[in-house]
Amino acid sequence: MDAIDSVFDPLREFAKDSFRLVKRCHKPDRKEFTKGFSSSSSLSLLTTLLLDPVRPVSHCSESVERLG
Repeated sequence: MDAIDSVFDPLREFAKDSFRLVKRCHKPDRKEFTKGFSSSSSLSLLTTLLLDPVRPVSHCSESVERLG
């Protein structure tokens, strides 16, 4: 009986912990979702605006170095 319990006890603990985790977690509501979406979108836009002017300059300098 101890051998069986030693096999099933970790499984029971895992099942209890998993159930508690799923019960505690929740999906974001509309306000949380829009806040996260807007912050990630603005970060992406800012990164694009900052890096796009730099890319052509770096590519031009590489091509000039190749030519001469």
